Amino acid sequence: MSRMKKAGAGDDGNEIDLTPMLDVVFIMLIFFIVTASFVKEQGINPNVPPPNPNPPEPDAPQNILIRIAPDNQIWFFDKEGERRIDSRAVRSVIERAKAENPKASVIIQASVKADTGTYVIVADAAKEAKATPVLVPKED
Repeated sequence: MSRMKKAGAGDDGNEIDLTPMLDVVFIMLIFFIVTASFVKEQGINPNVPPPNPNPPEPDAPQNILIRIAPDNQIWFFDKEGERRIDSRAVRSVIERAKAENPKASVIIQASVKADTGTYVIVADAAKEAKATPVLVPKED
């Protein structure tokens, strides 16, 4: 029994004291914090135009907007709203809108699911009406 007491008493001397190691870790942490250089990163400086003090008038010339739906329907947008037009009437509608607004471009908002042939019909009609067609693909 006395042997067990001696073995138990001897275990206390074999433990490692971690206090000096923790002191060293804290000193190293303080050293790295003090010596670290904090540099402010430069971000992207976009060239934003200044705000326009003179907004366009409500009756200013607008572009001619034609939308081609995924099911190849052709829609024309004007001041009254939108209306569906036939592929044979596209040229006359563009010519009429171009007469009201000679500087307007024809914006063709075509669905990616629409047939290319429908876009070609509208773009050719715009060119025949002496207008500049601009394609804007639309994801559906």
